[in-house]
Amino acid sequence: MSTPTPHISAKLGDFAKTVLMPGDPLRAKFIVDHYLEDAVLVNPVRGVNGYTGTYKGKKVSVMASGMGMPSMGIYSYELFHFYDVDNIIRIGSAGSLQEDLKIRDIAFGMGACTNSSFARQFELPGDFAPIASFELLQKAVKAAENKKVHYKVGNFLSSDTFYDDSQRTMDWAKMGILCVEMEAAALYMNAARAGKNALAICTISDSIITGEQTTSEERQNSFHEMMEIALEIA
Repeated sequence: MSTPTPHISAKLGDFAKTVLMPGDPLRAKFIVDHYLEDAVLVNPVRGVNGYTGTYKGKKVSVMASGMGMPSMGIYSYELFHFYDVDNIIRIGSAGSLQEDLKIRDIAFGMGACTNSSFARQFELPGDFAPIASFELLQKAVKAAENKKVHYKVGNFLSSDTFYDDSQRTMDWAKMGILCVEMEAAALYMNAARAGKNALAICTISDSIITGEQTTSEERQNSFHEMMEIALEIA
């Protein structure tokens, strides 16, 4: 397959080597409006607008992934395989599964467990452990320390279900899982298969333990520290 793809209308070369991927298209637009210079719309398909501009002189692209592993799987695959993108940094929200991970803290996904069957396509003779790029993770942790933000590094749960009928999401906490989100595992698997780099950075938007949560507007327009960390390492 060549460009454009079924989901991206950009031309080869329109995207930077590093793409920041929030789940929300409006969070992508917020980043463009507040952080990028000379940003150009390179993909308008399905309203999942992709932009390329510069941040402190570096070429950077921002495009939403949508919600869930199928959506992240499509966009990250096309960016890695057809647009010569080397690094994708997910910047999303997550629900805390640990008492010491509070609202607005930042979590870095060193690994991503999942209840999804996404890995079956690779026909492996066992279970695959999706992990982040160590190089990106190392840079992100250093940037977080420079900003003096509260962060934790560890394992995520990438869930296929937001409304889980079994009500067993908290079972993952006993294995030290930091938080639950819906995209990182698919991103990490696609990066591994393509020989590329990926990292998921999430701001804690709610707590599964306490029920505390942020608003949709806060998730869209705040969480600045996560955005700035991703931009610094892009």
